[in-house]
Amino acid sequence: MKTISVGLVGITGYAGMELARLLAGHPQMRLTMACSRAEAGQRLGAYYPFLERLPGADVVISSFDPQEAASRCQVVFLAVPAGTAMDMAEALLRAGVKVVDLSADFRLRDAATYAAWYKREHICADLLHKAVYGLPELYGADIARTSLVANPGCYPTAVILGLYAAVKNGLIQSDDIVVDAKSGATGAGRKAAVPTLFAEVSDNFRAYGLPTHRHTPEIEQEISILAGKEVRLSFNTHLLPTNRGILATIYTKLQDPHLDLDAVRAVYAETWSRSPWVRVLPKGALPETRYVRGSMFCDLGLVVDPRTGRLIILSAIDNLCRGASGQALANANLMCGLPVDAGLENLAPLP
Repeated sequence: MKTISVGLVGITGYAGMELARLLAGHPQMRLTMACSRAEAGQRLGAYYPFLERLPGADVVISSFDPQEAASRCQVVFLAVPAGTAMDMAEALLRAGVKVVDLSADFRLRDAATYAAWYKREHICADLLHKAVYGLPELYGADIARTSLVANPGCYPTAVILGLYAAVKNGLIQSDDIVVDAKSGATGAGRKAAVPTLFAEVSDNFRAYGLPTHRHTPEIEQEISILAGKEVRLSFNTHLLPTNRGILATIYTKLQDPHLDLDAVRAVYAETWSRSPWVRVLPKGALPETRYVRGSMFCDLGLVVDPRTGRLIILSAIDNLCRGASGQALANANLMCGLPVDAGLENLAPLP
């Protein structure tokens, strides 16, 4: 069984922490490089005590150097802010290293759209057409052949998986979609900021980022590809007083207002029958974030409202695992010729 050497840039954020946890239990991948300028020189097991006596604990955190990464790693995860990853990725790809980028730098296929939403020019626009959008259920074959994966955002993962069957099978009108999505506080990252202090988040519930959330064009891009035409939707986000989890409630208009729940659910069940991580819940059941915590599952619940002719889709994922680090690991598995679920057999811890 071959061992695959892995590097992780951005080890100190929540996505980096989650990846370190997952890699410690991976059957073939070994963390050989962990990068953070602020924590350089520390032993990883000392920085993250939960890693002690596990693979990777003795790695010494270092500043990122592309030449060193190329000499030590076959795959590098970039868990860094948008605008930072593109230059790192270019250097690594030139050296023959496979790259999974957890930032937004390669998710949008159009450089002008990236500049408009992220307020900076894309300095590696020539790489955009080479990057594969990292949803394994949609692009698994392409992911297996690429050296650059753009790991999807957490909200887009929940929304695209929720809408996929309805759009692909023409169940809904593509010009009347409203997304009401809620995320745990880890979705805002690990940086110190007043809005995510415990006293600000606990016992509170609020909207944010309306109507300019940066995940909007990412969702519209992928749904437009599915629909075969440009789709504009209303995407609205809220902060939950929890650590983890996303619940997206998606309001759509049925093409046929007489379609019943049994018919809709049959389409969803068939669409996802060969995708073990997407669970279409039984009739009458609705998803909850606690049942997907720490896992790769996306739970989908369906409600048909005959009075308004609407199909309401509910999608729940864990924002850190399925919405970030676990998905990144699944993509790396495919890129390296491993089973997509290697190291990702986690079930939700309850309660």
